[in-house]
Amino acid sequence: MANLLKAFLLGLGKNARDESGNAIVEFIFAATVLLIPMIYLILAASHLQAGSYAVVGAADQAAKVFAIAETPAQAHSNAEEAVRRTMHNFGYTGAKTTISCDSECLSPGSVVTVTVELDVPLPFVSQMFTASAFSVDSAASQRVDQFG
Repeated sequence: MANLLKAFLLGLGKNARDESGNAIVEFIFAATVLLIPMIYLILAASHLQAGSYAVVGAADQAAKVFAIAETPAQAHSNAEEAVRRTMHNFGYTGAKTTISCDSECLSPGSVVTVTVELDVPLPFVSQMFTASAFSVDSAASQRVDQFG
C-alpha cells in the first residue's frame, strides 16, 4: 500500500504543470468580466435615484411657489422657473412639467397639482446618444390659502 501511494505521488509530480503566475491572470479576467458591469449597474442606480430626488423636489417646490403667486401667469412662470432651477441643481435638463388646478387656479381653497417627469439618462451612453432607460415622475399638490 505504501509503495502504491509513493508511485501515485511520484506520477503526480511528473504530470503536474507549474501554474505559478496564473492566479493573477485569472483574477484580472474575472474582475473585468464581473466588476465592470457591477460598477456600471451601481452608477445607473445612482443616476436613477438622483433623478427621483430631483423630480420630487422640483414638484414640491413648484406647487408651493404656484400657490403663493398673485396672478395665474406669474404662478405658471414661477413654477416653471422653480422646476428649471431644481433640475439644474441636480444636473438634469429637459423635465416636462404639467400643472393642473381642481377649480379656478389661485381661487381661495383650490388645490394645484404639479407633475414633473424626467427621462433619466444612462451614464456615459447618453453623452453620445440620446438614450434613456428610466423615466421618473412625481406629483405634488398644494392648497391655495383660503384667507389670502
